[in-house]
This record gives sequence, structure tokens and C-alpha cells, in this order.
Amino acid sequence: MDRRLLFLALGMFALGTDSFVMAGVLPEIARTFHVSIGAAGQMTTIYAVTYALLAPVIAALAAHIPRKALLLGSLAVFAIANLGTAIAPTFGIALATRALAGLGAAMFSPTATSSAASIVPPDRRGFALSVLIAGMTVSTALGAPIGTVIAGLGDWRWTMVFVAALAAASGLGVLAFLSHIPMLAPVSLAKRLAPLADARLGLTLATTFLFFCSGFTIYTCFTVVFDRAIGSNPNLLAGLLVVWGAAGTISNLMTGRLVDRIGSRKVLIALMAVVLADFLLLPWTSASLWTAVPAILVWGSCGWAVMVPQQHRLVTVAPAIAPILLGLNNSATSLGTTAAGIVGAAGIQLLGGHQLGYIAAALVLAAMIASELAARRIAVFGPGDAPGGNSSMRPPTVAAEEARA
Repeated sequence: MDRRLLFLALGMFALGTDSFVMAGVLPEIARTFHVSIGAAGQMTTIYAVTYALLAPVIAALAAHIPRKALLLGSLAVFAIANLGTAIAPTFGIALATRALAGLGAAMFSPTATSSAASIVPPDRRGFALSVLIAGMTVSTALGAPIGTVIAGLGDWRWTMVFVAALAAASGLGVLAFLSHIPMLAPVSLAKRLAPLADARLGLTLATTFLFFCSGFTIYTCFTVVFDRAIGSNPNLLAGLLVVWGAAGTISNLMTGRLVDRIGSRKVLIALMAVVLADFLLLPWTSASLWTAVPAILVWGSCGWAVMVPQQHRLVTVAPAIAPILLGLNNSATSLGTTAAGIVGAAGIQLLGGHQLGYIAAALVLAAMIASELAARRIAVFGPGDAPGGNSSMRPPTVAAEEARA
């Protein structure tokens, strides 16, 4: 394992902990600021929306900044923002610091992801991406529960300090061990935005949006979907969430190596087909603990693993503009998880919580269609760089990889 990847993954762990731990401390935040839980939930929404909207913009505008400086600056902004949330005297200031944290996350995530892909040999790119995504999935299984325990033992403000400390530790690792990260050739803003018109990339980003909207429709309504299995036992709820995150962490590392060997298309088809079947069976498997555990294992392992071949496809199709594409992909993920809350609420009203699996399955099917359309466009029009890229920059080994994307 390249220790440089571990420190980048630690930064992703901090971002994921910040995203997922808020759900566990919202009641305490609401009491502190004397607002409703619904209003306190805006702290999560403003973070996600800021992250989604600014990630691609920053990836384009900050392309001339050395990668190490951008990584350190983003982690500093993120840590300061979380410390600001910890000492915020009013709800309005807390919301402002959450937006600032979203800015830091938008700066770090695409930069870290593209850096991970650039500091390893091309034949290890899939594994490098899987390590960073593992940092995010570990946060669901470990970071969020630890943050919730910290809040329970003391105060939710200490949870924010914990997140800031994680970011600081990642920054120290970046400072010490990432001496050089390759810079990409300068590309104009117009050319950087041109990939949005490329059907190969647009369909790939649509796949990310649809798939994560599907999975987080279930996650957002987890206690409703699995209420028959967990009853009112908070320990069972926490345990099942740990199972979900741990399964995703392990599968990500395995998936990265598989993508390096057989390409992203076959891996995507297999993973999404398994998730589709899992969600179709969810109205039955969610009825008891004995069937819910394997269903959550399958969902966690295959659901999170999809991110690896998705990012791999984007990077191999247009490596010269990878930071922008990864920023757009992160935005698609954030927008998908944000939309999932709306879809889940509407689905409960329409079909009931126990039938949400059908809606999630329909979204997975739509994601599969978008993914296959993207693969066919790549096969027909070729896997060369998208508009705004520079095909001459591609190493010969990348061209061979792209044929499997």
C-alpha cells in the first residue's frame, strides 16, 4: 500500500464523517439552537449543495494551482470551518460554517481523487481510486459512529472538533509525504466546460446521479425500511449501518483490482445487476433481521463499489481533464443523495416505507441503461479524450485501458 494514498484516503474519511455524522447529532443541534430537527437538517443540505455546485467550478478555476498547495489549502478551509461550527453562537453562523465546510470539501475531493490517479502507474489506477473511496465508506462504518459516540459522551460540538482533527492529520500527511504531484497542461475554461456536451461523459455522470439517488433513497429512510427488523433498538440500527459501511469498504479495495484487470464496463454491469435484484427483494428481506443482514451486506458491498469503475471510466476517457470530470462526478453523487431525500419522502407517501425497494430498483435500472448507453458511445466513437482534453498527453498504456472503459 502506498502511504501517500492512505493520507489522501484519511482526508476522504474526514469528509465522509462530516457528511454522515450530522444525521446522528441533529437532535442535539436542534436543542442547542432552539430550532426544529427539520431546520437543523439544513446544515446537512447546505453542505451537500455547496459541495455539489462548487466542486466542478473549483476543479476548473484552480487547475493552475499546484496540487499539493490546493490539497493543503482545502484541508485547512475544511478544518477551520468545522471548528467554526463547533464554536458557532447562533444557528445562522453555524449554517455559514457548514457552507464553508462544503467549499473545503469541494476543493479537496476532486483534487485528491485526480492526484491519487496520477501518482501511481496506470495499471494501478483502479486500485488507487478504490483506496480513496474506501476512505469514504470507512467513514460510514467507523467515523460516523465514533462521532455520534463523542456527541453522546460530551457535546455535539466536540464531534466537529473530531472532524477537524481528522482533516488536520490528513494535511500533515500530505505535507510530509506528497512531495510532487504531476500538474496537467493548462486548458481554457471554455474547453474545460466542453465535456458536458460529450454524450459519453454526460451519460456516465447521469449514471452516477441515478445510482446514488437509488441507494440513498433507502439509506435516508433506513429506519422506516428496516423497522420490522430493528424494532426500536438503536444498537441494532447502529450495527446494521456498520455492516453497510464495512461491506462497502472491503468491496471497494477488491473492485479496484478487478477494474484494473477486466475494465469498468463488465464490473459496472455485474454490480448494478446485483443491486437491482437486491432492491427488488427488499420488501421481503427487510422484514426480519436474519434476511435484512445479508440484504444490507449485498447493498453495501455492491452499491459503494460502483463508484470505482465510474471514476475509472471518466479518468480513462479523458485523463487530461480528470480533476474536472471527477469534480462533476462528485457533484452528481451529492445531487443524487440530496434528491434521494425528496424521492424517499414521496415514495413513503405513495407506496409506503416497506415498498421503497421498488422505487430504488427502478432508479438502478435507469442507471444501468445510462451506463450501457455510455459504454456504447465509447465503443462507437472511440475512447479518446473528450473536448477540452489533449489526447497527446495520454500515456500509451492509458489508450489500451480506455478500450475497456
